Amino acid sequence: MSGTAPGRAPGAGGAAGPAPVPPVALVGDGLPVPCVDGAERPYLSLDTAASTSALPQVAARVQEFLPWYSSVHRGAGHKSQRSTAAYEAARAALMAFAGRSEDDVAIICRNTTEAINHLAYRLRLHREDVVVTTVVEHHANLLPWSRAATCRYVECGADGTFSVGDVVAALDGGPAPRLLAITGASNITGWMPPVDEIAAEAHRRGVPVALDAAQLAPHRPLPTSPDFVAFSGHKMYAPFGAGVLIGPRRAFADGDPFLAGGGAVDLVDLDEVVWSQPPEREEAGSPNVVGAVALHAAVDTLQTIGWPALVGHDEEVARRLRTGVAAIPGVRLLGPPPGAATLPVATFTVAGMPHALVAARLAAEHAIGVRHGCFCAHPYLIRLLGLDDAALGRFRGQVRQGDRSAMPGAVRASGGIDTTAADVDRFLDALARLASGEPAPVEYRQDPRTGDYHPAGPAGAAYTDLLAPSDGHGGCSPG
Repeated sequence: MSGTAPGRAPGAGGAAGPAPVPPVALVGDGLPVPCVDGAERPYLSLDTAASTSALPQVAARVQEFLPWYSSVHRGAGHKSQRSTAAYEAARAALMAFAGRSEDDVAIICRNTTEAINHLAYRLRLHREDVVVTTVVEHHANLLPWSRAATCRYVECGADGTFSVGDVVAALDGGPAPRLLAITGASNITGWMPPVDEIAAEAHRRGVPVALDAAQLAPHRPLPTSPDFVAFSGHKMYAPFGAGVLIGPRRAFADGDPFLAGGGAVDLVDLDEVVWSQPPEREEAGSPNVVGAVALHAAVDTLQTIGWPALVGHDEEVARRLRTGVAAIPGVRLLGPPPGAATLPVATFTVAGMPHALVAARLAAEHAIGVRHGCFCAHPYLIRLLGLDDAALGRFRGQVRQGDRSAMPGAVRASGGIDTTAADVDRFLDALARLASGEPAPVEYRQDPRTGDYHPAGPAGAAYTDLLAPSDGHGGCSPG
């Protein structure tokens, strides 16, 4: 496990505002990784918006718990009792983290995607029901609703934002919606809609609100106005496979659960089932106790640091990152302008260079990990890029033929609790060198099956031999 990562001076990159948090080293920060010039460089992860490494406190809590791991809700033995107590303590901590009351229930699941699918099933929606959602959403907050009901979409402007009035117009359309499903923060631009104002308008119309808080949860206090909220451990420094769905207990009190099986029942006969009360009714099978313990440790750590410090750090990283990206000639920052309030996320394109090549060169030449592609939010990115129907038709045709070489996309750099000012400057320097037309030290070849670029030649072979082989199903950008 990592203590203080190489090159991370306490307080580096802190904001001048109230009590900014010194960057906290995560497990694995600063590990040396190979580059195509034969040198090893400390790895810089700027892919926090996808997944985070573990906080040391999380890893330590998991190691402390593992010797006591046993069955949950199923055993009278001491280890089973301790595991059950740890699991239920995690549930209580997640409820407190979300600011929820005893009228609500926390259902521990794998991630936000599973949580929203779970909710879509339990609301017993029908095709004629309307769910209002937005084009800004991650696929996790689009596809479950479009499969279960009819969606009415709130459009965004050229800067990737929408107003409270835009949402109100969609809510007031006919027929009246059953639900409003909205993100707390975009995973592409980091923009945060005014959730409390929007939820108030929905509630005035008798419409419940479901919040996808996957991006928001590690960065800001969760709003308590939505009826349902979902978030994931893998985005908040607890990458052990747990997430949570929180909502009114009454919403889960009747009807069949999303999953059927052991642990969700009080009585089973061959022609009768008596389901347990929530939350047990919604958690069939052996639960991910380790994931719950990890997520508990993560929320404890974030609350110990405190939101003023976390927000101050985020704001400074966001300012430095987005302003720096926007200032590089040939680089286009997507979304709101650099001065807007966003999470520490910068998504961009580089003139004359495919997004997959930018990401490949940052990794292979500079040991900087970023994300590229469409970020599991295709409708939003299409609008940010300004693509027309003809272009989209061409891309779809190529993809259906198994050729992703011309897939549209962008590059995303995203920071977190461990990001320093020096990290941001290192990234901006590397990006500026690429955007200036600096020649690549090796040839890069594209795999049309995935759209990804890989170094070629002897130096490239020495680099790629150290990586896991791909059969065309391990591409970086699909989705």
